[in-house]
Amino acid sequence: MSFAAMMVIAVALDLVIGWPAWLYARIGHPVTWIGALIHRLDCQLNCDSDSFKRRKQAGVLAAMLCIGTVAGSTAALQAVMSGWQAIVIGGILAWPLVAMRSMYDHVAAVADPLTHRDVPAARHAVSMIVGRDTQSLDDAGIARAALESLAENTSDGIVAPLFWGVVFGLPGIATYKAINTLDSMIGHRTPRHEAFGWASARIDDLVNLPASRLTGLMFAAVSARPFEAFRTMWRDAPKHRSPNAGWPEAAMAAALAVRLSGPRVYADRSVDEPYVNAGAADPDATDLRRGLALYVRAMVLGSAALVLLAWI
Repeated sequence: MSFAAMMVIAVALDLVIGWPAWLYARIGHPVTWIGALIHRLDCQLNCDSDSFKRRKQAGVLAAMLCIGTVAGSTAALQAVMSGWQAIVIGGILAWPLVAMRSMYDHVAAVADPLTHRDVPAARHAVSMIVGRDTQSLDDAGIARAALESLAENTSDGIVAPLFWGVVFGLPGIATYKAINTLDSMIGHRTPRHEAFGWASARIDDLVNLPASRLTGLMFAAVSARPFEAFRTMWRDAPKHRSPNAGWPEAAMAAALAVRLSGPRVYADRSVDEPYVNAGAADPDATDLRRGLALYVRAMVLGSAALVLLAWI
């Protein structure tokens, strides 16, 4: 069975159809189904009265239950399929787990008002895709937050699921999304989740290692400054707070000749992080548009690679 061909079908459906609002209203989305399971496990296993060690152990159990449920069910489904029908059905089932179209739409929703100097609308749009406090962001802060989200989520939301889908088929892409959703929901250093979400965060770091580097290489390859982008990525990615996000962010920063990462404010704390490509200027609305164009070129490259793998 060609798992690459399965992923080509998923990408094609995502680009042409997306995930329609009417379908979401009727059945939700696979990620929300996984999220409901994680929420239930969090409520039942994460007891505030338990010790740090016990909550950490409970978090390992929760991660294994969620990952095992998704991996087991999708592996069983794939095992009973064969031939071209399996590729088509697997591609259809993988379709909602690819976010290529929605990634562009969410960032374009920030770029449009920012281009027209509608800062309140741009702040609201960027608050939909980042976790930091956006109320005090100026034009540069909005553009920087949107570009960082675009870079990181290209890896987490598109390249990583497709990578694992090519390797393992439907169980690969579905299990990756389960791991990524675990990290998104409970993999935070908050009083409630520092212990319980420890395992989920570490597993997510591990499964994102190959895709984050690959995404950075893709951004570098389609940029007008490929060698500079590669050098900056190699130099600055290890400075980032995340073992993975720094690779695509540094590559995009150098490709656009802007600086990214750096200090930011969350609801409960301020974070003083180093910049990547620190000597460059802050981004603006034009740079955000250029970032979207870079993203499109990278996705064309990635889609072409998928088609080639499917053909081989």
